[in-house]
Amino acid sequence: MKYCTNCGQKLNEGVKFCTSCGEKIGDFTIKNEVLKKSETPSNSKIISTLKPTEINKINTKITLQNSQSKIVKKSWYTAIFFTLVIVVAILDFDGLPVHPAIVMISIFFLLTSLVVGFIFKSREKKLQSLITGENLIASWKLTTKEKEQYVNFLFKNEKIKNKGIFIITVVLIVIIFGGFIFFIEEGKAAMFFVMIALITFIALFAFGMPFYYKNKNLTNDGNILIGKKFAYINGYFHNWDFPLSGIKKVSIIKEPFYGLFFQYYYTDRTFRNTEEINIPAPENLDLKEVVKAIKNYN
Repeated sequence: MKYCTNCGQKLNEGVKFCTSCGEKIGDFTIKNEVLKKSETPSNSKIISTLKPTEINKINTKITLQNSQSKIVKKSWYTAIFFTLVIVVAILDFDGLPVHPAIVMISIFFLLTSLVVGFIFKSREKKLQSLITGENLIASWKLTTKEKEQYVNFLFKNEKIKNKGIFIITVVLIVIIFGGFIFFIEEGKAAMFFVMIALITFIALFAFGMPFYYKNKNLTNDGNILIGKKFAYINGYFHNWDFPLSGIKKVSIIKEPFYGLFFQYYYTDRTFRNTEEINIPAPENLDLKEVVKAIKNYN
């Protein structure tokens, strides 16, 4: 099936000019037509392997802000601030004395900010290539109902995971503090109250964070961008585009909602790690070609 590179109109075989806008027709064909045959287009968009110039013509630009850019800017601003602190300490201004301990802390935060900045600068470029369509395989936007279903699924899983972590952590705290309380004669009451305070803080964090992320996810943009080596899912960026990383499994799912199941792995200082994500999709979207394209790139 041929399409006009200017307006996206479907064209008959052998035509030289677009019947809609008059654009001269070049020699390229979209290989992956993954929307189900329907006269009514959905709120989804599938992009084949085309040149960037062709993608820009045939697709409208995705109205999405690059979420990684804010982190990069904050990292650079933080690095500049701590650089100024270090410079003031080196110049030894009488009116602005800086304690050596502050200098050491500033050096630590400067290096941390630079590392974070460079990491997220790479993520920013990758996400931008999805936004412009350069490395995009497929994209769609969740409806309010689809997003609520997805967020509730994440909320339920987060609660279960945090409950397990909380129980294990409390058992360890009780064992450690219980040992001190049992064997140390003085300060038993103080140690007991510290233990209770620590358990209370962890409980607030473990059971409160799922509600925080639920509210945050409900206010996110609902955009889904599937790339060759990375993906953007409702405000979160997932990346397997580095050494010793890749897709382990990708398949179509029907439960807990219709969509894609991703299982990708990456290797860092803690050795090999695996991440699993479930991505909701409109029910009128045929995902078979999307799965095939992802596997081809990985």
